[in-house]
Amino acid sequence: MPTNLPPDALDKWAEVEAAKGPREKMEKMQEFLKYVPQHKGTMKLRGEIKRKIAIIRNDLEEKKRKGTGKSTGGPKIFIEKEGSAQIVLLGMTNVGKSCLMTATTNSKVLVTSTPYSTHEPVPGIMDFADIQFQFIEAPAIMEGSSDGRGTGNVSLGLARNADGVILMVDLSQDPIGQLELVLSELEKSRVLVSKPSGRVEIDRRHTGAALRIILVGSLVDCSMHDVENLLRNYKINDAIVRISGNVTLDDVENAIFETTTYKPAVIVANKLDLPGAEANLRHLIQYVNGKLPIVAMSCEQKTGIEKLGQTLIDALGIIRVYTKEPGSKTDTGRPFALNRGSTIGDLAKNIHKEFLSNFLFAMVWAKRLPFSPKKVGLNFVLDDGDIVEIHLK
Repeated sequence: MPTNLPPDALDKWAEVEAAKGPREKMEKMQEFLKYVPQHKGTMKLRGEIKRKIAIIRNDLEEKKRKGTGKSTGGPKIFIEKEGSAQIVLLGMTNVGKSCLMTATTNSKVLVTSTPYSTHEPVPGIMDFADIQFQFIEAPAIMEGSSDGRGTGNVSLGLARNADGVILMVDLSQDPIGQLELVLSELEKSRVLVSKPSGRVEIDRRHTGAALRIILVGSLVDCSMHDVENLLRNYKINDAIVRISGNVTLDDVENAIFETTTYKPAVIVANKLDLPGAEANLRHLIQYVNGKLPIVAMSCEQKTGIEKLGQTLIDALGIIRVYTKEPGSKTDTGRPFALNRGSTIGDLAKNIHKEFLSNFLFAMVWAKRLPFSPKKVGLNFVLDDGDIVEIHLK
């Protein structure tokens, strides 16, 4: 159920929403926390607000460092995205994240048995089937990471900003217990690895447009009146709220705080070469019960890499679309990595905005088409391996 915050806390959140800059927003969030009761129902909310405060503080310190030329000594929460998709490696200490980076990417990392040896996020590129995955090794997850213990705000912040996550476990050391801990810390920081059944988007207008709720789907154990009351309690009186799928009041409240995010996840079960690993893998597969894909690997022996690459493509819903210039007999070689369901219009935007504004038609070569090439328009839905030739006005 919603956290049922007292009126003073609701008023303080309205001040957070009205804050002009990041420093003021951080200060108002700190004041807001003082009015949020400490009990089980508010634990996730308090943890999320603390995480946001930590991110703003880190960003302010980073800007100060750049301005003064002095280092603050704090690890970065944001890593600029490169390649087709950014994937963050999460796991407890000594599960083999550094070894996976060495086996699959061009990164220079130190592989050691010393616990908690990774203090800074380390990026690297994995090339697979014409797709470049940017892997980021995050500092180890531990109990309390979601509350900021160790470098928890860094690792979980990286996961929030990434396109997907790898949940890494050691098959020789209770992989189920490790997975449960990592999933628990993700859940406390409101990062979901299971696709939610519904979605809530709140578009604050501040233009006197009043409150409009657009429902495409169904409300679970609540009514439109309940939703409207909840929004108005948080002083949201001027916004367009779009609700799709199956949504609860909890989902609406999460959207107010912009806290819950979904990230596709793949479990990497490492150290398959060690004694007892095969039995633990069977137990892990039974425990997960098909809810998340599992890739069994031995990073030390570099086995399972091909399966990992294909599983990531499937989990992220990536399709590879190749392009060719009109009159050319071959494609350009490097494809565009798009989300499944993307159209010719999406491809045109990815190439250049002028390709969309000056679009005339496109020719598509695809095995699934009865006749190829086929002349199509902007709304044609693409699939993996399609070759596209765009003609402009």
